Amino acid sequence: MKVLILTIGSRGDIQPFIALGKGLQAAGHTVALCTAEGFRAWVEAHGVPYAHMNNEFLDLMESQQGKAATEGGGMALLRKAMGIIRRSLDDQWAAARDFQPDVIVYHPKALGGNHLAEKLNIPVLVAVPLPLLTPTTAYPVPIMGGTFGGWFNRMSYVMVRFTSAPYAGVINDFREKALGLGKRGRFASDLLKANGEPVPVLYPFSPQVVPVPADYPPHVHVMGYWFLDQSATWKAPDTLTRFIDAGSPPVYVGFGSMSGQNAATRAQIVLDALAQTGQRAVLASGWGGLKTEQMRDDVYLLDAVPHDWLFPQMAAVVHHGGAGTTAAGLRAGKPTVIVPFMADQPFWGRRVHELGVGSAPIPQKKLTLEALARALTEVTTPDMQRRAAELGERIRAEDGVARAVEIISAARR
Repeated sequence: MKVLILTIGSRGDIQPFIALGKGLQAAGHTVALCTAEGFRAWVEAHGVPYAHMNNEFLDLMESQQGKAATEGGGMALLRKAMGIIRRSLDDQWAAARDFQPDVIVYHPKALGGNHLAEKLNIPVLVAVPLPLLTPTTAYPVPIMGGTFGGWFNRMSYVMVRFTSAPYAGVINDFREKALGLGKRGRFASDLLKANGEPVPVLYPFSPQVVPVPADYPPHVHVMGYWFLDQSATWKAPDTLTRFIDAGSPPVYVGFGSMSGQNAATRAQIVLDALAQTGQRAVLASGWGGLKTEQMRDDVYLLDAVPHDWLFPQMAAVVHHGGAGTTAAGLRAGKPTVIVPFMADQPFWGRRVHELGVGSAPIPQKKLTLEALARALTEVTTPDMQRRAAELGERIRAEDGVARAVEIISAARR
């Protein structure tokens, strides 16, 4: 079976789908992964065939406007996004024409998935590592805070449909001009196929972290994380291994692609909090990471390192709360401090705290020396260390990729 995977976004939006592609290949399927050109080398390094998509979205996120949006929410990107979206849809269609898939699996940000499947008359599944798409009385749509009670929780998911409304014109232009399909209404659901059947939903997160609501329908699957292990082929610098071995386990601090415009100020807060609490640390820089010129002997600055290698050796992890980084920390059994910037990051911060394996989240605009120092003290207590270790053991017992492969394999039957 030939499976076309479509995904777009930051590194965290790509990594689980590389893991899925490897799992599908191991099961005997033929795979192509279509995503931004900037990730091509990474995809191909894992032996997954790459299909082209332009790099405009990544370029926008790395621009000054993109960095400003990570500080303030992201709506500022919308005005520049329409042309980028239209060209990415054309690239997705070119990949589908070239590859001729039997099944499509797509991230919701890759807006072409359901429309391409309609054109090709093939099965389609949508996958996102966040319980974003399925109404439930258990909790509101995760990009909202708190809980509102059963009926109101369920109704909050209506807003997810409205989020696609600004793109309706671009999508209908693509459907008519590229695919030869009819227009759809502004609020038409991408979670329904052309025949009215629901699109199967794959949720690659652990039910240990977000329990499966009793009112989820049968076409919705919570299966465990899709982890992409990289440590087997990666060799750590000698300076890093010597640093880790030279004292007590350090704390990891890194904010992934969420640099915003205040990385230097944030770095100083981090360094001061580490000094106040007496913690050694591994400080991540790299794309969107922290930068500082004032390193101390008990802080190691690195560009990039596989989380599956690094996190098990840490005392705790401090990060932005991206789904993938959160999963890696929990899998390693390490307590977590989440400093959310936007989107689903506050949701993961709340979940970690509710599970008793992390501090209360500290929104990046409220990050202070005092708040971070309190959180670091809390997550290094023996009780929280124990709870995090126990959760990590349960997560490591799951195989989300294997379960996803079973479901996708059955899609053609």
